[in-house]
Amino acid sequence: MTDVSDGVLHTLFHSDQGGHEQVVLCQDRASGLKAVIAIHSTALGPALGGTRFYPYASEEEAVADALNLARGMSYKNAMAGLDHGGGKAVIIGDPELIKSEELLLAYGRFVASLGGRYVTACDVGTYVADMDVVARECRWTTGRSPENGGAGDSSVLTAFGVFQGMRASAQHLWGDPTLRGRKVGVAGVGKVGHHLVEHLLQDGAEVVITDVREESVRRITDLHPEVAVAVDTEALIRPGAWGDLDIYAPCALGGALNDETVPVLTAKVVCGAANNQLAHPGVEKDLADRAILYAPDYVVNAGGVIQVADELHGFDFDRCKAKAAKIFDTTLAIFARAKEDGIPPAAAADRIAEQRMAEARRS
Repeated sequence: MTDVSDGVLHTLFHSDQGGHEQVVLCQDRASGLKAVIAIHSTALGPALGGTRFYPYASEEEAVADALNLARGMSYKNAMAGLDHGGGKAVIIGDPELIKSEELLLAYGRFVASLGGRYVTACDVGTYVADMDVVARECRWTTGRSPENGGAGDSSVLTAFGVFQGMRASAQHLWGDPTLRGRKVGVAGVGKVGHHLVEHLLQDGAEVVITDVREESVRRITDLHPEVAVAVDTEALIRPGAWGDLDIYAPCALGGALNDETVPVLTAKVVCGAANNQLAHPGVEKDLADRAILYAPDYVVNAGGVIQVADELHGFDFDRCKAKAAKIFDTTLAIFARAKEDGIPPAAAADRIAEQRMAEARRS
């Protein structure tokens, strides 16, 4: 047995990060598809989570990402009050090079073979147009275009939910649910980040951005020349020409909060759209020890999954936005629970989510 299999089996059956119900390895040589579908839990209902298309360095890294993301979706869906468990899929490869209609159709057939145990949607590297193709082979597909009966771009409500989490963080820390006059650094201004910047500017925040894609930065600065630009994330989070940040918003890939970044953060709040921001267990305590308030990522970035879940029942944007607005109250409740129990907010959120899943299993 290979080292990759040993690692996967150990994670699934022996590690605290395991406990997944099902992991499916998918391959279609004709189209070049290699994918992993991970179902963490169906205690609350069919697993729901997006499809990430990414050029992983190894198959082991791809499997690990699918497992972590699927587990996170269980907690996210539970905290969002959805009747869905957690699942996630990853397609291995550079979407700029190998994405094709044939590959997406093959992927759709694999999702369909699960008979509704997993409902897919967009994630990094996949878009509304891709879900329209997948849906041709799989009716358990969300994030489709309005022309094809879907809700369209879920990043709109994802950003709105993160903004509500920021407002709650400001209320908890500074006694006022506004970002007016606060300095907010946004790392990653792509699908979600650029919408978040608009909310922040409308609320009167000072904004500093960074992104590896120059065109993403330029899209914002062309419209808003008052927005400052940091050369990279390291420059963003350290003291810079713009002074210390009040809030840091990681909105790119996971692992943004780690042993290197946490000690140098100037921000008093971390609240962003990226999944799996804590690089490893213990980082949440490091943040608390530095008196940095962390708004759990899977709580504040749930606007998108609220939107795609609603698509299964006939999409209504106003209904979804009202539900996403409740992220403000949920975030405040987590901060209150954390204070009451004497634990970091991330641990408090986990306890609440685990309690809901456990109650569902018993019922």
